Amino acid sequence: MKSLENRDTPAGFVFAVSAYLMWGVLPLYMKLLDHVPAAEVVAHRVVWSVPIAMLVLVALGRTSDLSAALASPRTLAMGVLTAALISLNWGIYVWSIGSGHALDAALGYYINPLFSMALGIFFLGERPSRLQIVAIVLAIGAVVIITLAAGTVPWVAIGLFVSWGFYALCKKQLPVGPNQGFLLEVLILLLPALAYIAWISVQQQGHFLMLSWYDSLLLLGCGAVTAIPLMLYANGAKRLRLTTIAVLQYIAPTMIFLCAVLVFDEPVGQARMIAFPMIWVALVIYSITLIHQMRATKTK
Repeated sequence: MKSLENRDTPAGFVFAVSAYLMWGVLPLYMKLLDHVPAAEVVAHRVVWSVPIAMLVLVALGRTSDLSAALASPRTLAMGVLTAALISLNWGIYVWSIGSGHALDAALGYYINPLFSMALGIFFLGERPSRLQIVAIVLAIGAVVIITLAAGTVPWVAIGLFVSWGFYALCKKQLPVGPNQGFLLEVLILLLPALAYIAWISVQQQGHFLMLSWYDSLLLLGCGAVTAIPLMLYANGAKRLRLTTIAVLQYIAPTMIFLCAVLVFDEPVGQARMIAFPMIWVALVIYSITLIHQMRATKTK
């Protein structure tokens, strides 16, 4: 019987699209917390993700996998690395939305698949085609154009695609399932997150249960908006072909781009009007090469 990984399923499509749509509107939620420091938001994303991830794992009956991971020094070491990378990614993302750099966040997530392709070339020994090289060069060119026009490196975009790209690369080396891996990561981050929240509370600089019930509810909800789309994506990816996931992943940065321009009223500027189409062309090339690779694999 054909495995789920080799074909698309309706359930997989629903899971994946739901995840990307949630990530696409996440800036609207995070914008409501733009008066809260990014570190505090990230700490609450960690803390309130733990019970949700734990409940899912209990419901799936996979808690033994987590116990085995906690007992393995190698798995724990890899978990520490992936936890550090995902917390860095979250911190940059939250700061970018709150400080008026949502367009840079969209740029970073657009470039991410191209950066992941480059990582595969450099770290996994994958041989690039000419079209893939063109796609990577276009992405580099887009970053250069924005850098020259702004007079500064777009650190937000670079930080996002570098942190997420290496996170995805290291995540492949984590010998546990995606749901177990996510719970492992937030458990590793739990004590530092609780310590930080306690410290800012003592300093009377925190926002949870301190200033308003509105802020407290928003911070409490950070667990759901963090854990739910990640777990939906993990389950969708298992039930869809790689090419389908590759195309669907453009939903989130496109929605972030639209939020930045239409809702947050961020200026696009001439440089971005040149750079973003370059990225879109690069992504079309990337998708074409990926489809050709998948077809070639099937014919072997």
